[in-house]
Amino acid sequence: MADFPKITLLAGGVGGAKAALGLALSQWRDHLSVIGNIADDEEFHGLWVSPDIDTLTYTLSGRINRQQGWGLNGDTSQVLNGLKTLGCDSWMFLGDQDFATHIYRTEQRRKGIRPSAIAQDIAWKNQVDIPILLPTDDVVQTRVSTAQGTLSFQEYFVREQCRPDVTAIEFHGAESAAATPEALAAIAGSDLIIIAPSNPLVSIGAIMSVTGIREALAASPAYCMAISPFIGGKTVKGPADRMLAGLGMQPSAATIADLYQDFLDALVIDQQDAHAAADLRQRGLDVLATNTLMTSDEEKRHLMDTCVSFAFSHIAEASA
Repeated sequence: MADFPKITLLAGGVGGAKAALGLALSQWRDHLSVIGNIADDEEFHGLWVSPDIDTLTYTLSGRINRQQGWGLNGDTSQVLNGLKTLGCDSWMFLGDQDFATHIYRTEQRRKGIRPSAIAQDIAWKNQVDIPILLPTDDVVQTRVSTAQGTLSFQEYFVREQCRPDVTAIEFHGAESAAATPEALAAIAGSDLIIIAPSNPLVSIGAIMSVTGIREALAASPAYCMAISPFIGGKTVKGPADRMLAGLGMQPSAATIADLYQDFLDALVIDQQDAHAAADLRQRGLDVLATNTLMTSDEEKRHLMDTCVSFAFSHIAEASA
């Protein structure tokens, strides 16, 4: 392992942003890259909106609305209210300052600039110096099948408030999408890869749906650790537990191990789920049971510092 170990985090949603911030606040920040989810992206009011990438950017910049976990702190909604007055759909909340990001992103895309370059440009202009990488520059979009028909992820998540039961998930465009060289290089060149406590189906699963990403994870020499998003069989935030149940899977650490089995070396579980540790170790996984609830910045930093230290201790043992 290098004197300055390289860490890559795969992140989506609020859980991914919290993990990214925890690493950014730790001693490991200078050699960190984050690969974010772009399959939640959608066009609203003629603008290309990238919710997960923006949540990462706003979180790492310190501008995030902490109460919501998304959007900008102190933002207003005059533009959205004006659009509503004109008869436009307004269920997707976009704040006034947030609109500036979407206008800029859309203008740059129309000029033919790579989405990866646009994301990094927006990050830098928000004073974020940690590389935020896209898994692909192509359009990949999550579609969920429900009794109400097929919905985009934002329709399901925001408009319908995750109420419909999900019977199937597809990632439109994933099969023809090419992984970005930056994402592949980060995965191949890492000493440690961490899978954030994000939704394994529509956040991490969306990233891995891009052709070449999952294969790169399996081929990487890096130690790969995942943090379970479940505490006592429930998610802290988001619909992952209900989505898994709807697809016939248990919201458990064992399911996380199954979903990531072809590249996973270690699993971090909450203390409430410590009873699962023995079974996970029988699968050949290193297991860390600790407090995984991240409410304060100190808890975020402490968890990620603990995870990295655990991983590097096992890497050192294996190479001794």
